[in-house]
Amino acid sequence: MALILISVSFLAIAFVSLKLYLTLKCKWCMSKICLVGKTVIITGANSGIGYEAALEIAKRGARVILACRNEDKAVQARDSIIRETGNSNVTFGLIDFSSLESIRQFAKQILANEKRLDILINNAGVGFLRDKMTVDGLQVLMQVNYFGPVLLTMLLLDLLKKSAPSRIINVSSLLAKKANLTVENLNKYPGKIKNYNNSKLGNILFTMKLAELLKNSDVSLFSVHPGVIDTNIFRKIQGFRKIILDFVKTVYFKTPEEGAQTILFTALEPGLEIYTGGHFDECALRETYETAKDPILMESIWKKTMELLNLEVDQLLSSS
Repeated sequence: MALILISVSFLAIAFVSLKLYLTLKCKWCMSKICLVGKTVIITGANSGIGYEAALEIAKRGARVILACRNEDKAVQARDSIIRETGNSNVTFGLIDFSSLESIRQFAKQILANEKRLDILINNAGVGFLRDKMTVDGLQVLMQVNYFGPVLLTMLLLDLLKKSAPSRIINVSSLLAKKANLTVENLNKYPGKIKNYNNSKLGNILFTMKLAELLKNSDVSLFSVHPGVIDTNIFRKIQGFRKIILDFVKTVYFKTPEEGAQTILFTALEPGLEIYTGGHFDECALRETYETAKDPILMESIWKKTMELLNLEVDQLLSSS
């Protein structure tokens, strides 16, 4: 019995020590910049790191637009942020990234009603899904995590350029380094894990390519690994895998507040414009993953993406 108690005590101490170490290791955005007069759109902002980013940005006085799929949750998030920050200039718009028409309608409303857009944070995403095609003929996870944010960004690009200096933040993942993305499988299902990894590499490649095309503008782009976050992105995982995941989440995962820090850093920290196209982790610029270093892959993925989304790139880039 004594041996069991000692073993349990040792494990408990190790557990607490590891959790404390990981918490202290987390870097925090220290920028206190005032955002009064600025407009910020955050997708997937009704919960998780999107909500925490919206909350912090609202504290700085910005007009915050929560881009959400569920109206009830959007209302709750808006009311909570207003109540906690005292900033009444927080609103929401409905957008479903599994529908390109929904994305276009959201963008149309923004262009009709907003005079400026200073920061766009593409945060919305889903975890590991089964194979399914949307009504748009795109693989559902790739559409929600990759094609949808690309479309939204391109539709709002003119407003971002008119509001410059402006920033676009694309939330990616460390798992992009495990991707096997090609033009051939861009819109195909390579399996749950690879599918997710590919979508996150797509976010990085898009960030790099658009930053290259906008190098003579005052629109900066950054991709972000927020860390492994305890959010509802893995809500569809069930059974024994959920039990294992819950334990791992308790030990290793960041809280949503911690996970929002690098997003906030790239959105708010002055002087980052020289690093446009860069990838950030723990509030610092990181070397690009090997999977994202192939310029031929970046170019081919860009062209195929524009083709699948039926976007006239030259027109979108030249308008302002």
